[in-house]
Amino acid sequence: MVTATSAADAERLRAVHDEYAGPLWSFVVRLTGGDRTRAQDVVQETLLRAWRHPDVLAQGDGSARAWLFTVARRIVIDEWRSGRSRYEVVLAAPPDRPDDDRTDALLDTWLVEEALHRLSPDHRAVIVECYYRGRSTAEAARVLQVPDGTVKSRTHYALRALRLALQEMGVTA
Repeated sequence: MVTATSAADAERLRAVHDEYAGPLWSFVVRLTGGDRTRAQDVVQETLLRAWRHPDVLAQGDGSARAWLFTVARRIVIDEWRSGRSRYEVVLAAPPDRPDDDRTDALLDTWLVEEALHRLSPDHRAVIVECYYRGRSTAEAARVLQVPDGTVKSRTHYALRALRLALQEMGVTA
């Protein structure tokens, strides 16, 4: 493989880039169906191949332009044939995330509600006040008009009864 090593070759490549990079990119954008990112990659690969073959750039009378456009077209065709273009899809924005399926949460809510209805009214009231309304045992005692110790013991037994009711309904933890 021959690479551009001399200052003259580097200057020729710079001149070829300045003269043909824009038209070459426009050409490749059309070949890639408007994929600007892929077109940039193809132009870069084409110029890299030109850098590896400085003898092509030394030829006069527009043959460098013809060579560059032919190489770019072949790169696009090779990518298409290899199947890369069929599996890689570049999007302007990522796709929307699907909404979370709330079925499980709704089912859990229904099961807990059903289990709560199986508790005694006193136990259910303590669970509702302490867990659902977020009250302390002292606040729940004031609302339910029972001593603080009674709220604590009812909470303990209510949770045991709730666990048992859920197990009877087939819920395992």
